[in-house]
Amino acid sequence: MSQPAVFFGHGSPINALGGPHADAWGRLGREIGKPKGVVMISAHWETEGLRVTAQADPETIHDFRGFPAELHAYRYPAPGSPALAERVAALTGATPVKEWGLDHGTWSVLAHVWPEADVPVVQLSLDRGLDAAGHVETARRLTVLRDEGVAIAGSGDFVHNLRTWKRDGGDAYPWAASFNEAVKAALLRDDVEALTNWIDLAEEAQLSVPTDEHFLPLLYVAAQRRRDDAVEFFNDVIEGGSISMTGVRIG
Repeated sequence: MSQPAVFFGHGSPINALGGPHADAWGRLGREIGKPKGVVMISAHWETEGLRVTAQADPETIHDFRGFPAELHAYRYPAPGSPALAERVAALTGATPVKEWGLDHGTWSVLAHVWPEADVPVVQLSLDRGLDAAGHVETARRLTVLRDEGVAIAGSGDFVHNLRTWKRDGGDAYPWAASFNEAVKAALLRDDVEALTNWIDLAEEAQLSVPTDEHFLPLLYVAAQRRRDDAVEFFNDVIEGGSISMTGVRIG
């Protein structure tokens, strides 16, 4: 059975402890069921050269500071899959490694999608030597995995500007809302080229994507779309004015 491709707007690591966004991730997991495995591209693993995690028991990486002790102690003991890592390596040329694990872009979300931690997870890094088109090309090499029972996932944020984030909440900045809607429109019309050239998607796009690591995982999901794939959005809100929680399911 073909598996979907899903992008998660993961926002703050604190979402791992629950709340409305986590509830939506849980509902999505129940809808999807349990694939044979998942390949996750997280905003929080950037490398020189393409890498894929290959250990059988990946560690839970707490790549943040200043959050409650409960969050720093959190463990998501999902298994890895050396076999899936080798398959990903064969398709993409990625180097299998054991020096990484599951970072918070991965486990803070998947802990709610598959709370039993019984779906094997491998992470594919963001190769900083690739431009946006190179990421899309890499992503398309993964598409065959969907027919092998493997879900493709990305974790980041459509809009991610911490410098303008409002701690007391409040409405989305107009530029953030405009860019978020422009991304959704491009996804609906299957315009991967427009997403690849996101700086032209909307006025002041640079404010929404001041650095690209939270946006690039979206390309890996958008590139999976097939002619008959449905597109659905979830958690479609912007927090603190400039952090988009919007997620998208393709297929």
